[in-house]
Amino acid sequence: MDIVRDLNALRDSVAAFRAGGQRVALVPTMGALHAGHVALIEAAKRPGTKVVASIFVNPKQFGANEDLSRYPRREMADIRMLTEAGCDLLWLPSVEAMYPDGFATTVRVSGVSDGFDGAARPGHFDGVATVVSKLFNQVGPDAAYFGEKDYQQLAVVRRFVADLDFAIDIVGVPTQRDDDGLAMSSRNIYLDDEQRKQAVALPRALGVAARAIAKGEDVESVLDDARTTLVGAGFTIDYVALADAETLADNPAADRPRRLLAAARMGATRLIDNIAIEL
Repeated sequence: MDIVRDLNALRDSVAAFRAGGQRVALVPTMGALHAGHVALIEAAKRPGTKVVASIFVNPKQFGANEDLSRYPRREMADIRMLTEAGCDLLWLPSVEAMYPDGFATTVRVSGVSDGFDGAARPGHFDGVATVVSKLFNQVGPDAAYFGEKDYQQLAVVRRFVADLDFAIDIVGVPTQRDDDGLAMSSRNIYLDDEQRKQAVALPRALGVAARAIAKGEDVESVLDDARTTLVGAGFTIDYVALADAETLADNPAADRPRRLLAAARMGATRLIDNIAIEL
């Protein structure tokens, strides 16, 4: 796997891929990689395709009181993992390379970014949309792969790609989970042993709620039961809600794809998860 930290070198490498008749797939990450990221690399690996991963801890998507300074950074371990997964190229830009002096542009996606994490973390999705737009312009991929665990992020990316006419296929990859069902996340390392045991209540509560909603049970009663379960397990809840799977509008019609979304804190660690409602 080649590693580049200079934008001109990145573009030269991508141009060489294309000169060889290869398609290019991008897997954007913030590092601290785990099996969920490996699943993205594996999904992107197809005949005639070169896989580019990026690692960039994006300061613009962290709020003033969030965990930017302590977000896990494990460059050498990440490089080993990407190499073993068969990634072809790693783009490792610095903050100065991404946001040089005088940088003054923000990409904002209305509607789909406003609720849920957008409301709980003001400015977060502006930072996501801005950095992902830059990565798309830097790499120029044919396809980009994102995990469904960050479901609202995936919806935001799909919206601006459509709105801004990026000729990029956006591929959502199912959430990867530990054996007990907890969604894999770089932030799981913040949990102590007892919190880790309690955290499994999040996917379990969502699973129970999703099955009940699919059966036609009253949505608000089901959501209230899920919230009660999570509080009993030691969570502080940001939201537990049902939304349209495409627009993330609330009160979705039962004949449209729907998504159950949740964010809750176990101690100081904020976890998110979601699950599709079967039609």
